[in-house]
Amino acid sequence: MAIVNKIRERSGIAVAVIAIALLLFIVGGDIFSGRNSSLFGGNDNKVGEIAGKSIDYQQFAGLVEDQKQQYEMSTGRAANELELAQIRDQVWEKLIFENVYQEEFEKLGLSVTPDELRELIQGSRNMHPYVRQQFSDENGNFNKASHDQFINSAANNSMPEAQKAVWENFKKELILLRLREKYGKLVNATTYVTALEAKNEYLAQNEKASGKYLYVPFYSIQDTTVKVTDSQISDYYSSHKDEFNGYDSRSIEYVAFQVVPTKEDSAALNDDIRQLAKGLAAAPDPQAYANQNSDIRSPYLKSRNELSDAVKESLATAIQGSIIGPFKEGNVYTIHKYDGVATDSLYTVRASHILFSAPKEAPDSVRTQAKNRALEVLKQIREGADFETMARQNGQDGTAQSGGDLGSFQNNGSMVKPFETAIFGFSGTGLLPNLVETDFGYHIVKVTEPKSNQKYKLATVSKELHVGEATSNEIYQNAENLRTSVKDIKSFNEAVKKDNSLVLLTAERVAPQATAINTIQNAREIVRWAFDRNTDVGEVSDRVFMIGDTYVIAAVKAASDKDKPKAEDFKDLITYRVRNDLKGEKILAKLGDGKGEFEQVSAKYGAGALVEEADEINFFSGMLNSAGIDPVGLGVLFGQKAGKRSKPFKGETGVFIMETKAKTAAPQIADYSLYKEQVMLRLGNGQPGYMAEQLIREKADIVDNRSKIF
Repeated sequence: MAIVNKIRERSGIAVAVIAIALLLFIVGGDIFSGRNSSLFGGNDNKVGEIAGKSIDYQQFAGLVEDQKQQYEMSTGRAANELELAQIRDQVWEKLIFENVYQEEFEKLGLSVTPDELRELIQGSRNMHPYVRQQFSDENGNFNKASHDQFINSAANNSMPEAQKAVWENFKKELILLRLREKYGKLVNATTYVTALEAKNEYLAQNEKASGKYLYVPFYSIQDTTVKVTDSQISDYYSSHKDEFNGYDSRSIEYVAFQVVPTKEDSAALNDDIRQLAKGLAAAPDPQAYANQNSDIRSPYLKSRNELSDAVKESLATAIQGSIIGPFKEGNVYTIHKYDGVATDSLYTVRASHILFSAPKEAPDSVRTQAKNRALEVLKQIREGADFETMARQNGQDGTAQSGGDLGSFQNNGSMVKPFETAIFGFSGTGLLPNLVETDFGYHIVKVTEPKSNQKYKLATVSKELHVGEATSNEIYQNAENLRTSVKDIKSFNEAVKKDNSLVLLTAERVAPQATAINTIQNAREIVRWAFDRNTDVGEVSDRVFMIGDTYVIAAVKAASDKDKPKAEDFKDLITYRVRNDLKGEKILAKLGDGKGEFEQVSAKYGAGALVEEADEINFFSGMLNSAGIDPVGLGVLFGQKAGKRSKPFKGETGVFIMETKAKTAAPQIADYSLYKEQVMLRLGNGQPGYMAEQLIREKADIVDNRSKIF
């Protein structure tokens, strides 16, 4: 029903939301922000290149602005930074689709006919799931009447012009999505599994081997005892370059200055609240006064379930016309003028429960067992056992850790019917005498606050504790003083070490499209600066970044370039591999020829050498106990003849000496179709289609410069 509600609220412009959602499905700072001086002129005006076609800034910005306007019209608010980034991604992917995929589709003769599009939008059998979803409620129930009404409005040309334009755009996006689905199915259908592959799958699952082995894991040698040099890292990279793909990234060191309220800010707010309390008490229209002076407006009539425990406690002794508070919740302080009570059409209650889970589809034996256990616990509570303790010990839902507390709720259908009926049919507080049975199982229920249909007349003034201007300026100046006192990352690090109040943080390998720096969200300004062509490694930021309630000074620690990869870009991974290789050499040297009984060899080697056995395992999913699934170790176990023992060798996780004790051949079968299907399933799930699309993208030589601009 989402689309229908939006249509009624805003003349139907909500179809834009569907179009954007479709584009998100296809692809799986403000647009004009950035280092503006570089946007207009030379190659900097180039957002990217797709299949030899240059995408300039004005073209891209115009498309994004159109999409942004549609989104903002449909939502009734401005797009935030994250949504803008998503819109830019959508537009970019659409340009790739139009300039790359469309040509491939045309070569293959793929198309969507008008009849097919009509069936996708309004067909009874082949309506697209995305269309159906927009006319379904939160439980997934499709509302045919609302769907028909909308389609008739489109057919009769009675939609407003704005809605009509968005609807046409939606249909175009649906066509693109359908073409992509067709292409994926076509490519996936080319997957073929040979008879030999099916047979090998069968053998891998059904041939068995048993063995005994000595295993010395690499981790048995401490990393600190094996030094890996820069030259070893460089040599490894030089001989394994084909295993590493270059990538663009920046590693950033930074100091974050949190802008938080001080005691002085709190004192100033307290003074304000005292004055507001006097004004609220004297106001001829308390609610109007509250609305005028609140940072967050709240309704005048409030049910008990809308009140905090502290407010409810104060109301218990408050007299009409009195001011209660202030009350603190997070950074919000509230005061209330109590003007009496009114009658609500709904009742409010607070209760706790202990659920003994037994879904309605569970076998009778399961439900009976749950019921019997619930009856036992109910008996213990009646005899004096503490309800909260029993809830923590026996509850089987998320309320168990809080003693079963469900909080306050109303008889408005928020709880399942049997549960609601039992609780609101109970008077006063205390333990319900009988179990309550629902589709979830059996509940022991305790009413902790009696039902009430009173609403409280409360004129509420809410004020947020903000950072004062003086505080903000002081924190900013501290950040600026640090920035201007250093000239490069080395002096930056030294300055931070000298000041115990500062903490140096690092964000490793930040991607060009990143929107966050560790826990700092909406950090595109920092990322853009780090990737700017004028920013060098070792450079400290030329300004204090203001990200929400945080001031940031940043420095570029390291950089990688996808077109110019180097060993340093993969240092951690290469170090891990080289270190394990060196550990393997040390272990092999210590083991020598490895001859003798395994136990004797293990004792001679010392700590770290394990003797284990594998019994009747298969090659497909065999586990070598402590070594796990080590493909080299498994390969030797299955590759040797029964009765053979290997020399010491390096596996993926450690060094082995492997003895194959027995091998059991897989029984002969005539039909391998089941295993063929298994291989097909493993190769399927859209992988061929995805791989084909990746090949198309690679062939298109896509150059994406967006991260340097947006």
